[in-house]
Amino acid sequence: MSIHRIYAILLRQFYLIRGSFTRMVPLFIWVVIDIVLWGFMSRYLNSVVPAGLDFIPVILGAVLLWDFFLRIMQGVTMVFFEDVWSRNFLNIFASPLLISEYIIGLVLSSIATSCVGVIMMLILATGFFGLSFAVYGLMLVPFIFVLFLFGIAMGVLGCAVVLRFGPAAEWLIWPLPALIAPFAGVFYPLSTLPPWMQIIAHAVPPSYVFESMRVMASGGSVPLAPLLASITLAALYVILACKFFTATYRHAVRTGLIARYSAENLG
Repeated sequence: MSIHRIYAILLRQFYLIRGSFTRMVPLFIWVVIDIVLWGFMSRYLNSVVPAGLDFIPVILGAVLLWDFFLRIMQGVTMVFFEDVWSRNFLNIFASPLLISEYIIGLVLSSIATSCVGVIMMLILATGFFGLSFAVYGLMLVPFIFVLFLFGIAMGVLGCAVVLRFGPAAEWLIWPLPALIAPFAGVFYPLSTLPPWMQIIAHAVPPSYVFESMRVMASGGSVPLAPLLASITLAALYVILACKFFTATYRHAVRTGLIARYSAENLG
């Protein structure tokens, strides 16, 4: 594994963003919209609901963490999509670049671009709406770690799906977070879901994070066992997603699909 090749992927993405205003703006504009929208919504709920529950850490904190997951996932997929849209994917893998180096490059690029959004979210949420992370304490670290791992897993999975079925499969990836959100229980406890949805929710690592957030915001203590289970589950998903991407790439090379990579369905 070469550090230089991994760095080259990261550097390439940096030059793409630096040289394009249209690529730079989306790094923070949607984050700003989400925080402002849900920040005022939280203030409104605090004004109409009897005192006792502060909606700022419950709702705005959930939005911030969910957006962090989205930034991580989209950070991975967008780097891959840049290669797809520019028809550069075949050129990249004609080089000595390893699959592991490419995936690591995707992850590092995602971390770098996500930092921009996270910093903007923190400034707005804490400076304008008074969100304090003190209510979560050190538990914020495993919360972020679970969402980071799950974001990486979903991003790599999305890349593998598009690699297998072609750019036309992009529409399957964009709504993926919206499909996961009901089972993650971002804004409501899992007990509100029907039994069959609760079963699926327990297989979604972010559900443990948001359940724990609500417990802590209401003054309760969070047992460590569910969080450890969510970290293990998220790590397992990362491993499975990377294996799936590798298997998909090998299939594309073996069958010649990678040489016919175009905007049409690969069949």
